Amino acid sequence: MKKLVFLGAVITLLISSCKSNASREEVSENQETKPNVLFIAVDDLNNMIGPIDNFSNVKTPNFDRLANMGVTFTNAHVQAPLCGPSRASIMTGLRPSTTGIYGMAPDNEVRRDGNPATKDITFLPEYFKNNGYHTMGIGKLFHIHAPDSLFDESGGRVKGFGPLPEKRFVWDGRGKGIKGIHGKTSTDWGAFPESDTLMPDHASANWAIERLQSEYDKPFFLGVGFLRVHVPLYVPQKWFDLYPLESIETPPYKSDDLNDIPPVGMKINDLPMMPSTEWAKESGEWKKIVQAYLACVSFVDYELGRVLDALENSKYTDNTVIVLWSDHGYRLGEKGTFAKHALWETATKAPLLFAGPGLPKGKKIDAPVEMLSIYPTLLELSALPAYERNEGNSLVAMMQNDEGLSEARAITTFGMNNHAIKMNGYRYIQYEDGKEEFYDHRSDPNEWTNEAENPKYKVQIEKMKVLLPTKNVKWDAASKYTFQPYFVEQKARTSLE
Repeated sequence: MKKLVFLGAVITLLISSCKSNASREEVSENQETKPNVLFIAVDDLNNMIGPIDNFSNVKTPNFDRLANMGVTFTNAHVQAPLCGPSRASIMTGLRPSTTGIYGMAPDNEVRRDGNPATKDITFLPEYFKNNGYHTMGIGKLFHIHAPDSLFDESGGRVKGFGPLPEKRFVWDGRGKGIKGIHGKTSTDWGAFPESDTLMPDHASANWAIERLQSEYDKPFFLGVGFLRVHVPLYVPQKWFDLYPLESIETPPYKSDDLNDIPPVGMKINDLPMMPSTEWAKESGEWKKIVQAYLACVSFVDYELGRVLDALENSKYTDNTVIVLWSDHGYRLGEKGTFAKHALWETATKAPLLFAGPGLPKGKKIDAPVEMLSIYPTLLELSALPAYERNEGNSLVAMMQNDEGLSEARAITTFGMNNHAIKMNGYRYIQYEDGKEEFYDHRSDPNEWTNEAENPKYKVQIEKMKVLLPTKNVKWDAASKYTFQPYFVEQKARTSLE
């Protein structure tokens, strides 16, 4: 009897060993066949970078380098021109009009039982984790960092957007805003601190570099969220030195530009806590603000380059998909202010770049696309099953074969029932009260003339109007935005309807 027990134990051990070996072989094969993912977010980055607008001879050798490695979308648009709802949309794969996340929501409240759309959603990094990936993340990826326990390895995030000097250099953060009604902004600009090593983004790059130098027994997903170019526009002096003031260009601006904007559009653009373009002109600060913004862009470009160097020098260089994106654009004087917060082009448009196995190199696509497409695109590039809940479309066929260029469009939402759509060189905006804006970018790239009442464009407007979201849920209870009175009032009013 003892011999039988012993023999059985030996057989069990052999079977277990075979299973273990098979498992190790499967993991090894998985590591070799499934690409890794390097997921890079840059806060408040507009299209001024070299591969897209190359504004004022901006110096971005590493953005240029990444563009040469893959595909650059020059006309990508966010689903909300505000960091919280934009990032929630990217990470859930759902539109703000589907989730009701129109404002900021704590990371741990993006998915909650009280929200029918998100209560059982699978977040983008989580989908990779569920499909055998080792997931890692640092910095600003969701609104703050990430929901608890989302990543296998989390580097967290340094709170705020420091380091900060003892006293602001130029802007007090209030402007003409009224305390208790308008929010306070971190906006300011100047050379600070002394060294790159004092910047949180430098530490984030160091953390990512360490992970790219490590060994893994499965493919990895590595998220890196850079804080700059978010205000305050503080980086060390050497980055300002790249841009002598006399060489700085300022964006196009027309003082009476807002005369044909509907009332809701003006409420959304009510930003008295931000510097106005007229103030910046009169005070001589406009070029200095642009200089500071470009300095921050070049700083982030440098940190991006350090991460790309680490990838290039690693064993993962030939089997890693890279995506770089921003959560919205940023106005530097266009439409009268310095902010995101709008449904106009300079607020909704942001960089989107992909590189990796099977993608063309140095290709640019000018068709409008959505950041909502990041989730399904990464799944297809990684040969993972499509996630049926995704509301965006994969861009792989467009990148590889130019499919869908003529039908391409992008929708942005800001608050409940306020939408913009970009397609075929036109921008159409419809506000909650039905008032409209329409711009023909072929003749008016700066969106200075609202053609919504022009009969010449009636047919085109009707074509675009029917493409706007038909599902517009009420504000999610956990989502709010108190920076501007309009959004506070809208949430309160629509919650009672």
